[in-house]
Amino acid sequence: RQMCIRDSTYRWMALGLLITFAAAFVTATTPLFYVVNSLYLLFTIAELALVFVLSARVQNMSVGAARGVFLGYALLNGMVLSYYFLAFDLGTLVLAFLATSLYFGLMAVYGTTTHKDLSGWGPKLMMALFALLITGFVGVLFGMGFMGTVLYSGIGLVVFMLLTAYDTQKLSQMYSYYAGDSELAEKASIYGALTLYLDFINIFLYVVRLLGLNSRRRD
Repeated sequence: RQMCIRDSTYRWMALGLLITFAAAFVTATTPLFYVVNSLYLLFTIAELALVFVLSARVQNMSVGAARGVFLGYALLNGMVLSYYFLAFDLGTLVLAFLATSLYFGLMAVYGTTTHKDLSGWGPKLMMALFALLITGFVGVLFGMGFMGTVLYSGIGLVVFMLLTAYDTQKLSQMYSYYAGDSELAEKASIYGALTLYLDFINIFLYVVRLLGLNSRRRD
């Protein structure tokens, strides 16, 4: 039963990623981009609200509502991320996706198979995320420079790779707890899909930035 929940999680995650990348491509190549650009703040607030609702209220939602919120978030996030399809060439994006799949897959396998308890990583990774958030905000205000951006992106990549292993192990424990209730198990798979989706997307974004920096330096 636990394996079925895990498989469902990865299927929903894959569907979410497919919707996100399709939405990003369509938005970037049609006039829809100008709508998203003009309402960027509204779209960003809306997608953050959907993440909050699904994370905080998933147990009280119906399975259909949880699925709808997750897929809605994936759609909105793709529209917001459409900028990357304009800022980077397709080759860079494809290479970044392949590298992300490799990094994510390795860490997910480690988190699933290791006998080491990774729960102690949680507080440290949360502190690292907070530090990344503050550093990113300061960088937007004052700039980072080339080496600063490389260091920031490299640290961000490592943090989300470690988070992938941590989240994978934590989700496995959660699946074991909910395996006896089919409805809660399905909700757990949606929540797990969101968690791992966020890890994947953040790894992808940091990889894209590093590849983009490397390309600009060569030019």
